[in-house]
Amino acid sequence: MRLSGRLTGFIAGANGRRLVTAAPFLWLSVFFLAPFAIVFGISLSRSRFGVPPYEPLIQNGAIAARLDNYAFLLEDPLYFNALANSLQIAATSAAICLLIGYPIALGVARAPQKWRPPLLLAVVLPFWTSFLIRVYAWMGLLKNEGLINQTLLALGVIDEPLPLLQTSFAVHLGIVYSYLPFMVLPLYATLERMDLSLLEAAFDLGARPWRAFLTITLPLSLPGVLAGFLLVFVPAVGEFVIPELLGNSGTAMIGKVLWTEFFNNRDWPLASALAVTVLALIVAPLAWLEHLRLRRSEGRR
Repeated sequence: MRLSGRLTGFIAGANGRRLVTAAPFLWLSVFFLAPFAIVFGISLSRSRFGVPPYEPLIQNGAIAARLDNYAFLLEDPLYFNALANSLQIAATSAAICLLIGYPIALGVARAPQKWRPPLLLAVVLPFWTSFLIRVYAWMGLLKNEGLINQTLLALGVIDEPLPLLQTSFAVHLGIVYSYLPFMVLPLYATLERMDLSLLEAAFDLGARPWRAFLTITLPLSLPGVLAGFLLVFVPAVGEFVIPELLGNSGTAMIGKVLWTEFFNNRDWPLASALAVTVLALIVAPLAWLEHLRLRRSEGRR
């Protein structure tokens, strides 16, 4: 019993907290920091014909680091346009997911307890099918001979097929459809824990439903809104399959540019510099927001 008590005290103490947090830090170090360091090192080298297709970073006992690749990214507008297009499509798609996902999450959270599991199952049910197959299915629906155009033609709504496939609309549609559950689930988790007595008090004081929503439900659900937005926005920025299959040259995103530089041009240093730049542009604002959040939480204490 004494040994068990001492072990419990150790785990609950400061040393125990360090031991518990060591596992995720070790995981991130092995599977994130180490690969990132390798990619960053490649970005400082030069391209060459051979295996590997870049010059060694250490030559004749000295580090031959260069910033030429980063300078080239600033000179060529292709990369800036692709990045800007990726950020715009990802932000717009995340906003659409929020507009669609919030009512869904609120409806599931307010549904009777026995209905919540099947409703959540319906939200995640598309994940049971291959992501690639679902995108291919949208190709079949959106093409000129697809179900959507043929149905509209049969009903007499249109006289000729609408150009739905290989458009910006198709890319947004594919991203919203694919990533909508990532918005619904964190929103549901936040709304489901909300204290409903606050709404009852607001109604007792004469607040209308929309007023209670704006002053109570929406502010309390902001952590879920932010989490869902980031879960959609971050992977959508680097999306490759959806714009490749549903979009056209006008919807080129940074994922396609990276693939082209790595596998077509075999310019690994330039592609690595682009990957590092994209990661920095995404992680830096997130780290700044987390810093502000921690400062606010410490200020409230």
